[in-house]
Amino acid sequence: MKKAARMTSKGQITVPQRVRLALGVRPGDTLLFEQDRSGIRVRPVRAESPFEQYRGIGTPGIPRGRKAVTRWVRAVRGR
Repeated sequence: MKKAARMTSKGQITVPQRVRLALGVRPGDTLLFEQDRSGIRVRPVRAESPFEQYRGIGTPGIPRGRKAVTRWVRAVRGR
């Protein structure tokens, strides 16, 4: 795939849609530019897990881990 993008005076580019789809990136994602012997590579920066950013959203006040959750459930049930 060959796609071109024009750089603005502020150093910004618009990543073509086919490239965004191939990389699997969306607005707000970070791209990493790496130089090696063959040229410059662009790749998305991924967290350890794509779900890491959502960890704990639905469970405020409940500790993480199986044992902690089991203790919490037993406490809620009065055991």
